[in-house]
Amino acid sequence: MIKKIDKNKVRQRRHLRVRKKISGTPERPRLNVYRSTTNIYAQVIDDVAGNTLVSASTLDKAVKAETDNGGNIAAAKLVGKLVAERALEKGIKEVVFDRGGYPYHGRVQALADAAREAGLDF
Repeated sequence: MIKKIDKNKVRQRRHLRVRKKISGTPERPRLNVYRSTTNIYAQVIDDVAGNTLVSASTLDKAVKAETDNGGNIAAAKLVGKLVAERALEKGIKEVVFDRGGYPYHGRVQALADAAREAGLDF
């Protein structure tokens, strides 16, 4: 009997493998992305202090008012722009991008590109 592969477990293992090398510092925090089927979330995290400095998602009122579907590329672009604007308000200009074990494609890539266009460096 063939067992079905749990894609989320494979993603989590990949994320842990990447997290061994990527860490957010106060000077250059980590921009983490979590993607579900219906929404996308982004956080700017200082791993040294263990604090979330900035966050944005498709559940925010600013994003929800502009889009009806949180699980598409257009919504990911809005979240990327919003998280970059909030980070720049707090004085964060450079971040380390953490794709969360997801392929750098589609919604994850759209969020990263929108954050770059809004002024974040990574």
